[in-house]
Amino acid sequence: MKIAGAPISWGVCEVPGWGHQMAPERVLQEMCEIGLTATEFGPQGWLPVEPRARAAEVARYGLIPVGAFFLAVLHDPASDPIPAVERELEAFEVAGGSYLILAAHSGSDGYDARPVLDEAGWRTLFDNLDRIGEVCAARGVTACLHPHWGTMVQNADEIDRVLRNSSVGLCLDTGHITCGGGDPVAIVDEFADRVDIVHAKDVRHDLTDKLLTGELTWSEGIRAGMFTPIGRGDIDFAAIVAKLGAAGFDGYYVLEQDIMIDLEPAPGRGPIDNARASLAALRALG
Repeated sequence: MKIAGAPISWGVCEVPGWGHQMAPERVLQEMCEIGLTATEFGPQGWLPVEPRARAAEVARYGLIPVGAFFLAVLHDPASDPIPAVERELEAFEVAGGSYLILAAHSGSDGYDARPVLDEAGWRTLFDNLDRIGEVCAARGVTACLHPHWGTMVQNADEIDRVLRNSSVGLCLDTGHITCGGGDPVAIVDEFADRVDIVHAKDVRHDLTDKLLTGELTWSEGIRAGMFTPIGRGDIDFAAIVAKLGAAGFDGYYVLEQDIMIDLEPAPGRGPIDNARASLAALRALG
C-alpha cells in the first residue's frame, strides 16, 4: 500500500480566509516524523511556484512528489484550461509529480455556492476533461477528476454522469463523494478500473447529511468537525481497500482530513496527532 500525505490535513487550503496556514517546513517535517514518504504539493503558491525551488523544498525532506490538486474552469466555452494545465505540467517535469488531480472549478471563491450547468456546459466539461487527459498522457502524467463539494462535479448523479460520458480517470475522494450523497463503495464496485488515486477521508454522516439539505454550508461543516481521522467516521474503508486490492489498484492512498485551524499548534501537537492516527488505521487495513 502506497500512502502519501496532503497539506489539507494540516489545514492548508487554497480558499481565501481558510484559517491559519502552517508553513511548508513544519508540515513536511511532521509528515516525515509520522512515517510518510510521499506528498501532494498542496495549493498553488504554498510551495515555491518556481519548479526547481519547489522540487528542492520537497527533496529536503526526502518525500516523493505525488502530484497536485488543480482547480480549473472546465464548463465555460470562453475559458480554455489547456494553457494553465501545460504550465503546471512543465513544472511537473522539473519538480516531479505523476497525477494532475482536477477539480471542476465553479469560478467563484470558496465552496459554499456554485452555478447550475446547462447541457452546453456539460458538453464543454466532458470535452475539456478528455482534452486535458490527452495533454497529460503525452507528458507521462495521469489526469483524474476529483469530485469536490462546491465544484461543478459534486453530487452523486454528477459523478456518475462524468464517469459515463468521459474517459477521464477518477480520484476517489471518499469524503467529498459521501458529502455529495454518493457511495464510494458502490463506485468502486462498478468503476474500480477508473480509480487512479484515492483521497482517503473519513466523515461523520450526521454532519454530511446536512449539506445537501442546506442546513450546513461547507465551511460550517468543516468547523463542526465533519472530517475525522480514518476509522473514527462512517466510511467503510475496509471494503474500499479490499475491493480496490482485488481489482489490482496500485496507486496512492493520500491521507486527507479537511480541517481549519485558528492558531499555530504547539510543537508536536495539533494536526499531526490526527494524521498519525489515520496513517495507523490505513496501514492496518493494508
